[in-house]
Amino acid sequence: MTISGFSQTAIVRGIILDETQKPIENVNIKAGDIGTQTNINGFYEIVIPANADISIEFTHVSFKKVVSTFNLKNGEEFEFNPIMKTSVEQIATVVVNSRKRKDVEGILTLEPEAIRKIPGAQPGVENLLMTLPGVNNTNELSTQYAVRGGNFDENLVYVNDIQVYRPFLIRSGQQEGLSFVNSNMVQNVDFSAGGFQAKYGDKLSSVLDITYKTPYQFEINADLSLLGGSLSYEDVSKDSKFTSIIGARYRDNSLLVNAKETETNFNPTFADLQAYFTYKFTDKFHLSFLGNASINKYDYEPQTRQTNFGTLSDPVALLVFYEGQEKDQYQTYFGAFKGTYFANDNLTLKLIGSTYHTTEEEYFDILAQYRLGEVNTNIGDEDIGEVEFSEGIGSQLNHGRNDLDALITTIEHKGDLKIEDNFIEWSLKYTNEDIRDRLVEWEVIDSAGFSIRPPKTIPSNEQPYIPYSGPLEPFQNIRATNKTQINRFQAYAQWSKRSTLGNSDVWYNAGVRVHNWSVNGDGISSSNQTVFSPRAQFAIKPDWEKDMLFRVAGGLYYQPPFYRELRDATGTVQPNVKAQKSLHIVLGNDYSFKMWDRPFKLTSEVYYKNLTDVNPYTIENVRIRYRANNSAKAYAYGLDMRLNGEFVPGTESWFSFGYLKTEENIENQGYIARPTDQRLKFAALFQDYVPNMPNFKMYLNLVYNTGVPGGSPSYADPYIYQTRLPDYKRADLGIQLVLADDNKQFKSGWKKPFKQLSIGFEIFNIFDVQNSITNTWVRDVYSKRQFAIPNYLTPRVFNVRTTMKF
Repeated sequence: MTISGFSQTAIVRGIILDETQKPIENVNIKAGDIGTQTNINGFYEIVIPANADISIEFTHVSFKKVVSTFNLKNGEEFEFNPIMKTSVEQIATVVVNSRKRKDVEGILTLEPEAIRKIPGAQPGVENLLMTLPGVNNTNELSTQYAVRGGNFDENLVYVNDIQVYRPFLIRSGQQEGLSFVNSNMVQNVDFSAGGFQAKYGDKLSSVLDITYKTPYQFEINADLSLLGGSLSYEDVSKDSKFTSIIGARYRDNSLLVNAKETETNFNPTFADLQAYFTYKFTDKFHLSFLGNASINKYDYEPQTRQTNFGTLSDPVALLVFYEGQEKDQYQTYFGAFKGTYFANDNLTLKLIGSTYHTTEEEYFDILAQYRLGEVNTNIGDEDIGEVEFSEGIGSQLNHGRNDLDALITTIEHKGDLKIEDNFIEWSLKYTNEDIRDRLVEWEVIDSAGFSIRPPKTIPSNEQPYIPYSGPLEPFQNIRATNKTQINRFQAYAQWSKRSTLGNSDVWYNAGVRVHNWSVNGDGISSSNQTVFSPRAQFAIKPDWEKDMLFRVAGGLYYQPPFYRELRDATGTVQPNVKAQKSLHIVLGNDYSFKMWDRPFKLTSEVYYKNLTDVNPYTIENVRIRYRANNSAKAYAYGLDMRLNGEFVPGTESWFSFGYLKTEENIENQGYIARPTDQRLKFAALFQDYVPNMPNFKMYLNLVYNTGVPGGSPSYADPYIYQTRLPDYKRADLGIQLVLADDNKQFKSGWKKPFKQLSIGFEIFNIFDVQNSITNTWVRDVYSKRQFAIPNYLTPRVFNVRTTMKF
């Protein structure tokens, strides 16, 4: 067998010891036609084909041969530390298939190569998540996502066992910039949309668990496009003890935002630098460091805007002329050390310390003066499409001076112990959150010379029929200064076991989390609360001819409030906000089968959530504002289905369908749709190539979501306004010509240095669909009606892209 012919590979590495636990030098290791030897420390590393049973032989003149069989997925790294004996020959069948292992846990594994190739306005891990059932986002400029009726704050994100955070003050997707996760550094991606284990933290919706690479050779990756670029460097020392991977990214969203309907002077630049280092002091103790520095700058100076809406027979247009600007800046710094001690083959101990620091500024003064009028539709007129009669005239001044400084420090001990078929995991964790926040926002609205007062003015304004003698005040006025400290103590313990039930394979998991938190600060009455979260999972693989797997998972999930959930609509911190609680149950089935002699899998899950102590909120673009009073109860249920497989030989594609219904009852007024009630979803990720030109590849990303509630003004009573935004429809296409890859190498010429090289182009929003994220509300001075003018997202955009590996 020749390994170099495979484009998908995995890595097996480890330390080979003798019976006295001493490393063995010069052990010959062979897999097919590829071989290597252990170094002076007994360390070895070998690359094998992925997704196939591969036998590896370990031989030495002084020891008996060891033979082991592996089946690993693409990009996986597996540590195997055999002990070679002098007396008895050992032949161990170690068929390791991590994808099957994740399936029983209800965890979906995504391929890193797909993440890097699939086109999208915000490429990366989150872009791929949007093609999964139950995961929704109707804003292609944002990397945030909602899962099964939850909101953006209900998702856990881990990188190498370390929880990572997002900026606090982001109001719109175009301000977000880069996701924390650098796709070029990713080795493995696991995702669970619900019913996850106790070892994952206290959130209500989902877990995204990222593992960064541990390099085994020198490599440089580059990705360049009209939207920016990324560069990563990875290397390993000669003695294989020190590994490093460093990634830098730069992004400029001008191409996307300048294509929108608002004419602006716009300068959105985002950059970050990440590094992941590991040093193996001994075969038993490894020390790792994960660091990130990110700077996002957003300068926005709108000039004019025209939005046409209405019907063909009664077209209406909104013309807006702007003065002023917005200047935002978000700087985040993150560092974490992780020490791992392999006490023996059955016991692993970890100690993790991390610090996250963010300083955020959001400054804006924007005056918008508008005309709302009828549009000339007479074909042949010189001013066709122009507003010829004004129905409404007004202005709006928005002011903001928001500053936030947050320092989050964490120390955690984790461990796992294997006792025969039982696997036990535990953790103790302490987190300190020190947050300093100043919020100053006000809005003044003027319509035809009359200052519009707040929606709930007391006494009511009856002008011009009755003179109003009350003081002038802004339409909205929020002012608050908070200095808040939150201390958290968390712990979990869980047990899992693989066994048999009759002729069927089964897997059990049970665990519990405890979370205690206290809120303190200037002018804040101290609060202390504790919650317990029991969780369990069970999976069974019947001894049937058909390859079927059944899962059930559930538990009591809590989400203790983070700072943003403690802050109400006026900016005031409410320390007594309770943890939102969800009784969650998930039933799942995986059916693996062959079609056209190629592998396919149909995954189906039904779920139900009963939520209490719900903290109601509103969503405007991507900004969430909470009521901070636990005044609601809610429920969510739905069905998620995903069919994936090789629709085209050698490539993985999938089709997703999701149905969701989620409603809430605020202060016993009755059930209404929640802001994330995304009823139906269809999505597809399709990869293809030209049959006679396999290096000419195509990637298609399709998403359809029905509209969510959110078409009403932000101040409106949700029981009066249940207007939904239009359905979200989007298709992104990528065309790529592969000039060099693992199967196509060059020994001379300009392409010789490249391990991989591709060029191509991308078309975002192929069909130029006008999707909207919010509405702007203006008033007709004659009829007193309010018009909802959609704020459209990006139109069709063309991008050029090249990727390379050295």
